[in-house]
Amino acid sequence: MVAESKKVGESTYRESYGRYFEDFIVGDIYEHRPGRTVTDVDNTWFTLLTMNQHPIHFDNEYAKGSEFSKPLVNSCLTLSIVAGMSVSDTSQKAIANLGWTDIKLTAPVFAGDTIYASSKILDKRESKSRPTQGIVKIKSIGVNQNKTEIISFERSMLIPKRGHAVDDKVNY
Repeated sequence: MVAESKKVGESTYRESYGRYFEDFIVGDIYEHRPGRTVTDVDNTWFTLLTMNQHPIHFDNEYAKGSEFSKPLVNSCLTLSIVAGMSVSDTSQKAIANLGWTDIKLTAPVFAGDTIYASSKILDKRESKSRPTQGIVKIKSIGVNQNKTEIISFERSMLIPKRGHAVDDKVNY
């Protein structure tokens, strides 16, 4: 987690998280911690919240008949957790997510699994139409407690240059 302390008044400082465009270096890898243990409640609530009615995610008896013999964690929850774990290191200052590609679900996730994540900087370039911003492309990977890769995806984000983030301009 990248944090800066910015002076906002006499003897008063405010924490500011995230990276500016200039801080990203192609090839760098950020390990996102702490990990996150997924629970049955997480899986059930997320599945019902998103109106996914597949019983493999919340019906123990149904899941017993599957090749996994127990409920699977909703893959969109896995994606959300890994993406969320990466925010403070990669997109806390982002103006927008520009796209997600190559989402691969490489191993099942079950309640009780602990997820860890990392992101590699694949590319960065200055925006052609926005001189105070740039585009950063990353690849994030999630692994479980056994270091088995469970998910990977690429994401592109619009990132402000130093001095041009919302928290540089707004005194909230």
